[in-house]
Amino acid sequence: MIGDVIGAHGLETLEAGLPALIKTENIDFITVNGENAADGFGMTESDFKRIIAAGADIVTSGNHVWEKREFWQVLETEKAMIRPANYSIESGTGYAYKYKKEIGWIVINLQGREFMNAIDCPFKCFDRLIELFKGNAGDNHPLISADGDSYPNAFPIILIDFHAESSREKEALGYYVDGKVSLIAGTHTHVQTTDEKILPQGTGYITDLGMTGNIDSVIGMNPSICLERSRKQVLYHMETASSNKPGKIQGIIAEIEAETGKTISIKRIGG
Repeated sequence: MIGDVIGAHGLETLEAGLPALIKTENIDFITVNGENAADGFGMTESDFKRIIAAGADIVTSGNHVWEKREFWQVLETEKAMIRPANYSIESGTGYAYKYKKEIGWIVINLQGREFMNAIDCPFKCFDRLIELFKGNAGDNHPLISADGDSYPNAFPIILIDFHAESSREKEALGYYVDGKVSLIAGTHTHVQTTDEKILPQGTGYITDLGMTGNIDSVIGMNPSICLERSRKQVLYHMETASSNKPGKIQGIIAEIEAETGKTISIKRIGG
């Protein structure tokens, strides 16, 4: 699972490094958070295609996915592009299912509420989705995978990108879903945490994956502008940091047991 891609430099960093990482680490499945790929705010169709071409199976997002109105159509048409499930909006979907290497993978995108917009409860939204996956939520349609096929068979591996500001809320949801999903990783703060671990019931966890792009920055943005915003409390327009320094891919690699869906090892990358 790869942290937020920040602007053009983040995209270039991902394209340069992800294929080699997949090969070196023998990675089977990749999620990438792309909501900041378009100059730090939102996404374009081109950004989405570049992330997929770099090796991502599913692209997740967050509150900035709505920045570019023309991208809403991509949310409707691309099954590998998801947005937080707990928004009360019709564009797009909050989960994706993909069958790869004889394993069914579900990716859920949720967004937190503490210090963010007051949207639907991520805990209740998760409960509804789990009931849907179990076939207990009314209309029992087979999930449609990101590659366009339906797979009504059992699928033990579920990943969550929890796009949230509050570490407390992220940790709380981690324990709430422990034993019900394989892995939950936080995004949104762009600052990688060092608390990767396996929770008591076998769910892998990290509070924040970090970011992909120029680490010598303020959350991927120009430090001078961020300094002025914080010092003067004036909302100067944010710009991504320059690309004159090498970027980093930050995230985690987890080993998940296919038979049980439990995480058996987890490590950070790019820290």
